[in-house]
Amino acid sequence: MTTPDFRPTHVVPGQGMPAWDAPDPARPTVPLDPLLPVQLSERRGDWAHVLCANGWSAWVDGRHLVAVPQDPPAPDSPLTRAADPRPLLARADETLARYRAAVEELAGGGLDGEAFRGRTRGLRIGVVVDGEHVWLYDAQHGRWVYADGTRLNTYATDDGPQAGGPQAGGPQAGGPQAGGPQAGGHAPTQVVTRDGT
Repeated sequence: MTTPDFRPTHVVPGQGMPAWDAPDPARPTVPLDPLLPVQLSERRGDWAHVLCANGWSAWVDGRHLVAVPQDPPAPDSPLTRAADPRPLLARADETLARYRAAVEELAGGGLDGEAFRGRTRGLRIGVVVDGEHVWLYDAQHGRWVYADGTRLNTYATDDGPQAGGPQAGGPQAGGPQAGGPQAGGHAPTQVVTRDGT
């Protein structure tokens, strides 16, 4: 039986995902099936309350939901600043140019290994382009985002879900996958420098 007016906004990832009765890691419930269409009804930080077509609902780690493509904006609609992928692309371009310049100096003998390490310390980018699709690492917010050329969606983050969102101060102790594997059994995306920090 389908819930009237059910309109999926997201799909469960291909490996399925754990679910909870409430935004509380102590109250797990039946995991959601892979590729199950769901409708997002509420957000609380990283927690997302989703509704299934049969009327059943649960709380999940909303960062792992896959957004259902929406109609593109009208041609005369400017991209909103928060969703515009261009600033992240520009930062990636600038960072890559700085790294390239350091490599050129190193190759030309203008830098030794220690100076090269100093020049490149703190530079961090991640870009995967596949046709119209792009995945970008947003170092300022510690997350990977996906863009289709018009808007950004968070794809994965460096830390576990937080009850109050990214500004709440650190991962909620014992939250969904806090300190453990993400849905699918793999560790969360981590950024590690050469010295391990």
